Amino acid sequence: MFAIIGIVVVIGAILGGYLMEKGPLMVLVQPAELLIIGGASLGTVLIANPLPTVIKLFKGILGILGGSKYTQASYLESLKMLSDLFQFARKNGLPKLEADLDEPEKSAVFSKYPKFLADHHAVAFVCDTLRMFISAGADPFDLDQMMELDMEVHHHETQEPTAALATMADSLPGLGIVAAVLGIVITMGAIGGPPEQIGHKVAAALVGTFLGILMCYGFIGPIAANLTKINEADGQYYHFLRVGVLAFIKGSSPMTAVEFARRSIPSSVRPSFKEMETACRGGAAAPAPAAAA
Repeated sequence: MFAIIGIVVVIGAILGGYLMEKGPLMVLVQPAELLIIGGASLGTVLIANPLPTVIKLFKGILGILGGSKYTQASYLESLKMLSDLFQFARKNGLPKLEADLDEPEKSAVFSKYPKFLADHHAVAFVCDTLRMFISAGADPFDLDQMMELDMEVHHHETQEPTAALATMADSLPGLGIVAAVLGIVITMGAIGGPPEQIGHKVAAALVGTFLGILMCYGFIGPIAANLTKINEADGQYYHFLRVGVLAFIKGSSPMTAVEFARRSIPSSVRPSFKEMETACRGGAAAPAPAAAA
């Protein structure tokens, strides 16, 4: 939502200032210049990246319109999920947990949390770690190293689309100059024509430079920065899961392990201890949303 507001503010501020100076709006409408810059920048992305990265890139751009999925309510639900999982293992024994880990979609514990199940990497992150602890008897230190390695690989994969978008942003000012140079070439071919025609062609060429710089610093660059923050929030969530699972593996009680996990949540979205305790002991899984003004 804030991304959309930001885009509107950028466009409104630029066009508003331009119109205040009595600038002719239609001069900025140059489809050919936009085609040169937009098409060439898209081509650079296709040249530099494999298809899976390009697909992730467009999904990521669409994802920023909905905001972060890691809210206080989502963390509270994940805390309750970890509590239920650890309580089940403590009550029934770790061997009984193996069936849930092998087929989490059929698990009585995990099936109560469809949002968690929808994140296949997070499910594998938790289930594979616990499976290694139960069936292979892996040492907590080794499991910690495995989780850290998994997080590094995941972070690298999520950063690839962001890096591709940042490269695209870096290319836009140069492509704007390319469009401007082509416009000047066309202008030179019409140098003997009426002054109004030459002036229009020069303006069109300069619009190419304007569009390249605006798209770089006004849109694509900030979108890449937004994606970076989304990836950081993703990494914080996996760190949260890692802390909780590792605390339980080391022998902490379910409530203590969940509290370890809660303390690792960023303060801006961290539920209070009372909220966590209420949720884990059968209360509401998430705080009631505030009434719309």
